[in-house]
Amino acid sequence: MKVYEALAEAFVKEGTTDVFGMMGDANMHWMAALADRGVRLYEVRHEGSGLGMADGWARGAGRPGVVTTTSGPGVSQLATSMLCASRARTPLVAFCGETPLGDEGATQYLDQRRFAAAIECEFIHVTRPENAQEAVRQAFYRARTESRPVMISAPFDVQVAELDDYDEDYVPSTALIDTPRLLPDPARLHNAADLLRDAKRVVIIAGRGARKAEAGEQILTLQQQTGALLATTLQAKNWLCDRTDFHVGLSGLFGDKLSMELLQEADCVLAVGASLNHYTIESGYLYPEAKYIQVDTAPHLVMGNGRTADCYLQADAVTALGELTRALEERGVRLEGYHTEQVRQHLTGRLQQPEYVREPGRLDPREAIWVLDHELPAEMGLVLGSGHQTDFGTMLFQRSRDVLSNYGMFGAIGQAPLIAMGQMVAKGNKPGFVVEGDASFLMHLSEFETACRYDIPLLVVVMNDQGLGAEYHKAKAKGLDPELATISTPELGDVARTLGGGGATVRTGGELRAALAEYVRSPRPTVIDVRITREVLSTPYRRIQYGEDV
Repeated sequence: MKVYEALAEAFVKEGTTDVFGMMGDANMHWMAALADRGVRLYEVRHEGSGLGMADGWARGAGRPGVVTTTSGPGVSQLATSMLCASRARTPLVAFCGETPLGDEGATQYLDQRRFAAAIECEFIHVTRPENAQEAVRQAFYRARTESRPVMISAPFDVQVAELDDYDEDYVPSTALIDTPRLLPDPARLHNAADLLRDAKRVVIIAGRGARKAEAGEQILTLQQQTGALLATTLQAKNWLCDRTDFHVGLSGLFGDKLSMELLQEADCVLAVGASLNHYTIESGYLYPEAKYIQVDTAPHLVMGNGRTADCYLQADAVTALGELTRALEERGVRLEGYHTEQVRQHLTGRLQQPEYVREPGRLDPREAIWVLDHELPAEMGLVLGSGHQTDFGTMLFQRSRDVLSNYGMFGAIGQAPLIAMGQMVAKGNKPGFVVEGDASFLMHLSEFETACRYDIPLLVVVMNDQGLGAEYHKAKAKGLDPELATISTPELGDVARTLGGGGATVRTGGELRAALAEYVRSPRPTVIDVRITREVLSTPYRRIQYGEDV
């Protein structure tokens, strides 16, 4: 058996079903061996795009995504997407071909070990045929247990060598991983229960970890017991919002003013599966008088205010919250807290529509988000990009749906459509949509053709202000010429149709509703180019650039 065949067989035994990437001399044999074994190969137009899709696939499937490249330039194209995946703590395995071992004069030579370190990726080198299978097992083990990207670098001459001692009884990494529930320390649990008992205004912040642990029922029980407001981090946006009247949306920079007025009164914050970074707690300014309790499986880290939590429970969320509820019941704790009619009435103001800006031929971005939220079925998942135009969606989408945000993951624009495509493949190609800016979408326009080629029914909603929206508004705030950040765009609906999908360019709420209805009737790869006004500044930018809140 050839080494590339053994490598492919090991990937299959690790559970690989889909691979994203581009074929080249140094990975073509391995890709062909995967295809022979029934693995679906998605040929993309750029290696970095393939990694973005593998990132989305991993997030959707809950297990390591796989990307592949050829040697040298194929590997170097991974840089931005790899850093985004690393910052998002996405488990990934990148199978990268390499020039023949030791041939530093080869045209495509790259010191791939040093490059991997620079882009925050673990590196495993296949230097001998006999360590090929172990390299795969180690890569998947580290990706799974450390939740990070790992690169397998396989020189071409090693790949095509014979493997004399092939192990037919390959043991996959999953057989080596035992993840029992972490039980909370009794003394710390006692301390947490005391802090909650003595509190008058409790806020529960649910993060991605809580959602992943499916701790929703335990959170709602504890919320009722403590009279708490429920907020989420950006990565758990709108989770459980349809299950309680006392859900205040996002905690932090993207929270609304009415919610912040309540959150700043908190005297105890219970974070579940949330890191409490400086975005979530506004570097401590949002909860100035609060004691902090954190429940997380990760080791104790410093919060975004430079402090450590008053009580840290390193434990499984379901188990810890269940024990915490029991401890409060034993103490006879039942708090009214925020659960009053006055607070309920205060929160109703969050959902009121503002007075929209009317500009001929351009929509108010807030109106566009309102239409999207109401016209697209709640079962459609949403991926949010980054940048000024997607801030409106980050704040204003209110329906309970599966939301994934790429905001803050290295600050790179253009990743959201790629992540959305990979996530949809992992979830069986169910319809989903992404909200992105025009500059962001055009950065990887060629991959819309990939969606068409593989019939991935992605709806791309382009919030199009014909420019670099963030830079436009920042330049304006700093007294620079904002026109330097404007870039005209073609009719993206026409471009989408040319590439083989559906498309529309819309300038009114009615046109947007019609385009959405067409997609819902017959989902297929579609771009809706929403021409929006530049006259509306998003709330986060108004806060950051002008110190204003409305």
